[in-house]
Amino acid sequence: MQGEDPFDQGASSILRQPKAVWATAGASVVAFMGIGLVDPILPSIAKGLEATPSQVSLLFTSYFLITAVAMLVTGFVSSRIGGRKTLLTGLALVVVFAALSGTSSSVGELVGFRAGWGFGNALFVSTALAVIVGAAAGGSAAAILLYESALGLGMACGPLLGALLGDASWRYPFFGTAALMAIGFICITAFLKEQPRPARKTSLLDPIRALGHGGLASVATSAFFYNYAFFTVLAFTPFVLNMTPYKSGAVFFAWGLLLAVFSVLVAPRLQERFGSLKVLGASLVLLAVDLLVLGYGNHTVAIVCTIVSGAFIGMNNTVYTELALGVSGAPRPVASAGYNFVRWFAAAAAPYLAPKIEEWSDIHIPFVVAAVAAVAGAVVIWIRRAALTHEAVELEPKHATEDSVTVFAD
Repeated sequence: MQGEDPFDQGASSILRQPKAVWATAGASVVAFMGIGLVDPILPSIAKGLEATPSQVSLLFTSYFLITAVAMLVTGFVSSRIGGRKTLLTGLALVVVFAALSGTSSSVGELVGFRAGWGFGNALFVSTALAVIVGAAAGGSAAAILLYESALGLGMACGPLLGALLGDASWRYPFFGTAALMAIGFICITAFLKEQPRPARKTSLLDPIRALGHGGLASVATSAFFYNYAFFTVLAFTPFVLNMTPYKSGAVFFAWGLLLAVFSVLVAPRLQERFGSLKVLGASLVLLAVDLLVLGYGNHTVAIVCTIVSGAFIGMNNTVYTELALGVSGAPRPVASAGYNFVRWFAAAAAPYLAPKIEEWSDIHIPFVVAAVAAVAGAVVIWIRRAALTHEAVELEPKHATEDSVTVFAD
């Protein structure tokens, strides 16, 4: 294993995959597109439904609040009904609730439908990686690379799809997502066979018990603060930029590309050279600086800083993942669920609090709060560095790659 480069290995075999793998990977792209889909059309939704920015931001809050709670459920479900049925259940829920989102007549309805969408998406993405690895040809490295590519492509293309369809009507991106996920449902039904079920069934409390480990709890706490900063950028910045859907979509497409490149290619190489904790600490501090400049700069500076933040977010996602899965002895799915249960609550809080903080103060302060949160995440890592200094922390690139996708997906 020493000296192997999973990216080189994966590149040689990534294209030679069974239809089941391509069907699951394609659906994964669309699933991750759903996270940033509403970014370019948030102002349009607010105008169309006569809602305030804080009300519209609840689209993220309901989505990620349900996602956080669902982390306790997905392992329980998939270990009992199997991966294929879990994927199809998640896809069906996304199709239904994405379509219903497009029919909303009030922001309250839309927020509720996004919550159902979040539950379906949680069921799907928490299972997709395991299914891809189980069905892929060419070893796990090729499967992981394919899944990471789907993740990055989805995060980048979500805002672009939202912009292209949303320029005509804010409702069209929701209908478009429902149609694409319906195609994914048909493809998985046709090409994916049922995967072997795990030998041990996961209980609802296993992820909570895993957080009793000091190292995992420390990583989850730090990631909570980081995710607040992350989703301030994702959910609040579109209101600050106040651009047309096309222009906003282009900005977040570039943001998503940087996120993908730094997550898949740059972060593992920096970790190998400098170590996980140093890379994470530096990236969090740089993200804080970027947020302050974004908050106080002019419009052009705000655009540039929004795009650049994607690089730091991409690195943080990968390193946090490696730490979360390497620092404790809990099984990876269980550690992943516990970690994500904590951090997604910040993703639910930031979209609601950032506009409220602006209402209470001014447009600069939400970014100051986000910057402080990013620094708080770095401080937790520094204070708890002894608990995080584990032989599994400095994993070989192959292990780091596998874990990085597992945690983000779960």
